[in-house]
Amino acid sequence: MSKYERLWKYLKENKKENYKLSYEEIKNIIGFEIDHSFLTYKKEAKDFGYEVSKISMKGKSVIFNKI
Repeated sequence: MSKYERLWKYLKENKKENYKLSYEEIKNIIGFEIDHSFLTYKKEAKDFGYEVSKISMKGKSVIFNKI
């Protein structure tokens, strides 16, 4: 099981076309703060029907789009 699997399941279960989640919202979903390893794990989102469109370090948010 991936450490980000709760996030991927959240995206899939809520079935929105697009998400813009703050780092804090992601922390609330997965139970820990995202770190640099997220860059490696982000490809897993495709297995759940989403892709990481943009990561904003300045805005502290991540945009996901349904594929």
